[in-house]
Amino acid sequence: MENLVHIKTITQLNQMLGCAKPKHPLITILDLAEANMSAEVIDTSVVFSFYSITLKTCGADSLKYGRGRYDFEEGTLIALSPGQVVGMEKPREGDNLEGMALYFHPDLLQRSNLQKKIKDYGFFSYDIREALHLSDQERANITSILKSIESEYRQNIDNFSQKILVANIELLLSYVDRYFNRQFITRSNQNTEVITAFERVLDEYFDSNLSLDKGLPSVGYMADKLHMSANYLGDLLKKETGRSAQEHIHDYIIDKATYMLLNSSTNISQISYQLGFEYPQYFSRIFKKKTGLSPAEYRRLH
Repeated sequence: MENLVHIKTITQLNQMLGCAKPKHPLITILDLAEANMSAEVIDTSVVFSFYSITLKTCGADSLKYGRGRYDFEEGTLIALSPGQVVGMEKPREGDNLEGMALYFHPDLLQRSNLQKKIKDYGFFSYDIREALHLSDQERANITSILKSIESEYRQNIDNFSQKILVANIELLLSYVDRYFNRQFITRSNQNTEVITAFERVLDEYFDSNLSLDKGLPSVGYMADKLHMSANYLGDLLKKETGRSAQEHIHDYIIDKATYMLLNSSTNISQISYQLGFEYPQYFSRIFKKKTGLSPAEYRRLH
């Protein structure tokens, strides 16, 4: 079994990366150019107990995430939440990695509004392949906020420290959210291809009668088939169409259901089972929500 190292504190993190003792127990910003991983964690998977925002500005770098390995261009940003497993490989000869990485423990957010809101930032659960690619101006804005955070936590801790740090983190997350939204817009052509592929996967699912064995296709299943994280797929579809991934699946199923109701004499319970519903009542509830009619009413009126 692969070794797994659990880094629970900011102090452990700094030690792992060969950096000086942190100035604050719950938050740190590291200069990637100065990081020097300790030998015991090279080629070993690591799980962190904190959030991280990593901005890479120059140089080659390779990061393992799950079973994959991804290379990043300059000006890319990735965000990770506590509990995600990553593994930094040994830098290759000639690499000159530059950038900044913010790490902050969830305890820093205690009793703040951000403690409740942070789960709304879906990009913390995006796959690393779905990194944010920044323009020069966007990168400058992110760097400026990171430097403000660093300046604040390097001061002596007082009654205002947490409030100011959390406010700056929330500002940073708002900018990251904005830039991801911009990326969805600028990649509209690619996103259209994803929507087409999404529908093709649904076609294949039902044409293969997988619904009889596996039930309704889940968002996780669709994301896996499209080589995306579920959160990224959901956000992409929402930005492009105004509908969630789950809504797309339900709309597709109801379209199939209406065809089956009007072009066969199969009873409604059997139709629901063929579509992957475990209970006919659940099928009827979704059908009525989408069409305003029960399956029986729809068949009778049409």
